[in-house]
Amino acid sequence: MPLADLPNVIFDLGGVLLRWDTRGIVDAVYTDAQTRELVHAAVFEHPDWLELDRGALTEDEAVERFAHRTGQPRTAMVELMDEVRRCLAPQPAAMDLLTELAECGVPLYCLSNMHDRNIDFLTGQYAFFERFRGAIYSAEVKLIKPDPAIYEYAASTFGLEAADCVFVDDADENVEAARSAGWHAVRFNDAAQCRAELISLAARWAG
Repeated sequence: MPLADLPNVIFDLGGVLLRWDTRGIVDAVYTDAQTRELVHAAVFEHPDWLELDRGALTEDEAVERFAHRTGQPRTAMVELMDEVRRCLAPQPAAMDLLTELAECGVPLYCLSNMHDRNIDFLTGQYAFFERFRGAIYSAEVKLIKPDPAIYEYAASTFGLEAADCVFVDDADENVEAARSAGWHAVRFNDAAQCRAELISLAARWAG
């Protein structure tokens, strides 16, 4: 099988294996258009979201900041964070691709910007995490993509050579950072496109 020639594939989570729709998250909690824009900008577009994923803020600390910044009740911010976890559901076609790679014997890993409470929820909820030989989460290592250091840390922790790493992520800046670190990388748009690009990459090792 063509994919079997891949040396190692490292997956991002949100926007790749798991659904990620920040507009949909906000829309599920708020109905007023102006409030939706305010909350989206003050939560998902604010640097505090990255600090939460970096592990520099706890979710409780972030909720307090979000509530203060938006003027919304703390209870609404808690509901928003619960909606984040509901949104992070497996994408069926991506799960099929993950299963295919696993059945081909391709070593699989995870590298994701994710904070502690979401990590605990997801790993307790979904069995596909068992397919990974290793996982690096930003909040646990206090590094965040696209910082070059997180790619170096991941390769070292997994015991992999950079040239044998194939990274799949939905963000251009994370893909480019991986390539700068000496990794191969695929910018995920959908499972079919990703599979085709992985097959093309596998041909390099097969040849």
